[in-house]
Amino acid sequence: MAKLYFYYAAMNAGKSAVLLQSDHNYREQGLQTLLFTPRLDDRYGEGKITSRIGLQRPAYAFEGTFDFFVYIRKKNQEDKRDCILIDEAQFLTPKQVLQLSLVVDRLHIPVLCYGLRTDFRAEPFPGSQYLLAWADELSELKTISPTGKKATMNIRLDQNGNRIWSGDQVEIGHNYQSVTRNEFNLERGAHIQYQIPEENSE
Repeated sequence: MAKLYFYYAAMNAGKSAVLLQSDHNYREQGLQTLLFTPRLDDRYGEGKITSRIGLQRPAYAFEGTFDFFVYIRKKNQEDKRDCILIDEAQFLTPKQVLQLSLVVDRLHIPVLCYGLRTDFRAEPFPGSQYLLAWADELSELKTISPTGKKATMNIRLDQNGNRIWSGDQVEIGHNYQSVTRNEFNLERGAHIQYQIPEENSE
């Protein structure tokens, strides 16, 4: 039975490498895949999925208005597809997550999505929010912080390595670092305002 999968992680957990390995496994068995990556993420060139360890594959570069269901249905009619793989899935719109859900439910093709759960402000990306809500299978890809502990959050750094505390959710080209929730400093980094009361004020 086809399923919608969401593989999520903090930055630098090897999400793209795992995606490319999955794609290789399908193709090695003679099965047909379709790969997608957001057009806005052109760090390694448009329409390319590239891992930090040097693996790379061409992919269809999608935008926010792209209709996954219509495109995949047409491709599947031309040549049966066995798996759909989405890189940087946090950049999907909620409507596109719905379309991919319908690819699974109506076209019976498994969809594997790989992406971040939250941004540098600890806010969920819209695409990730709906993938977490609707995916049949959720799987965390683990990575570590500079202290050697499990990292679950992302911070944005400037060119000098200093932390950036504000800005747009999506800004390609910055440096990022994976940290633990404690290292993230939620009371300052998140948009939810809360001041820890002094003990004698309780």
